[in-house]
Amino acid sequence: MSAKDCGHHDEDRKKFYRHLLAFFLAFIILVLFIILLVWLILRPTKPHFILQDATVYAFNVSTLNALTSNIQITISSRNPNDKIGIYYDKVDVYASYHGQQITLPTLLPSTYQGHKDIIVWSPFLYGNAVPIAPFLTVALNQDQLAGTVLIDIRIDGRIRWKVGTFTSGRYHLYVNCPAYINFGNKNSGIAVGSAIKYQLVMDCHVDV
Repeated sequence: MSAKDCGHHDEDRKKFYRHLLAFFLAFIILVLFIILLVWLILRPTKPHFILQDATVYAFNVSTLNALTSNIQITISSRNPNDKIGIYYDKVDVYASYHGQQITLPTLLPSTYQGHKDIIVWSPFLYGNAVPIAPFLTVALNQDQLAGTVLIDIRIDGRIRWKVGTFTSGRYHLYVNCPAYINFGNKNSGIAVGSAIKYQLVMDCHVDV
């Protein structure tokens, strides 16, 4: 076989690989385009969260700028989509005051939320002698004297969307629920043993 014949075969082989690569690239682009088209048609809507109530077992700040709290909340999530399901993977919930986290994160159970489904969680949020800034201690004492303390219940985690048999990658879920706790009026809550349960029913801000 001459060198000319070998060069001809090498060129044919290169053309074959180029055509094969072009075919795979075109196929991948087509699949991605179909997924994007389906996504735009379905238009997934972020879940709707509501903070229903908060039961306060402990909420005390010491003279050493340390806050101890024990709060059970009830929070619900509604999936407004009629063709898209939601996987809640690693999702934490915690409480904050004036932007400072005051409880440990509580991990919510991983779950799947079907079309138009509602999920309700009732986690406990704990914080034992959590150090807070001195100016926050002053602000917290003032709020308690005024009768109302604003605590933010925050959810931070990852979710995935499910469309038919297709499941998306993970998206960041961030939820903020304002909880106005009326410490100044015990009659505004319901006694649950030594704790006070406050009915809130507050809409939450959701970012995905």
